[in-house]
Amino acid sequence: MTAVVRALTLEDVPELTAVLVGTRDYLAPWDPIRDESFYTEAGQRQVITDLLRAGNALPHVILDEGRIAGRINLNSIIRGPFQSASLGYWVAERHAGRGLASAAVAEVLRLAFTEYGLHRVEAGTLLHNERSQRVLLKNGFERFGMAPRYLHIAGEWQDHYLYQIVAENWLAAKNRAV
Repeated sequence: MTAVVRALTLEDVPELTAVLVGTRDYLAPWDPIRDESFYTEAGQRQVITDLLRAGNALPHVILDEGRIAGRINLNSIIRGPFQSASLGYWVAERHAGRGLASAAVAEVLRLAFTEYGLHRVEAGTLLHNERSQRVLLKNGFERFGMAPRYLHIAGEWQDHYLYQIVAENWLAAKNRAV
């Protein structure tokens, strides 16, 4: 599966909102509890505007056959000697289980290390989110710890496994695959 990943824009608001509304229940166990306004075009327009203005994130959409199938973001970007970001992603229910998330993560890692100048990307998953853990491991991430009560997800502070990949390891894995 080849995912197409491109920068998120305000023009994506109507389609993205429809995808979010359609997959809301599916994503609920993995998401924070959100205000109802999040699932409206006005709410998404505000979320995206704020994200683009903040300057410390690189938000993208995941496309499947030209249609939005999910989102993937490099968040909390820290420059200087750290050159690190946190990865977050989701794929709508009807696109799940087909390798789209794995392909999107691979593409965003390529961008992170070759175009955005990052050295490290980290990600966290709920302890029981084995599907997301497989996506990360398939893309060369290594688990480096467990953070107790790390994020407020589905109304509770929940533990997360933490993963990371650095540019040198990504490049070495790419070279072995060739």
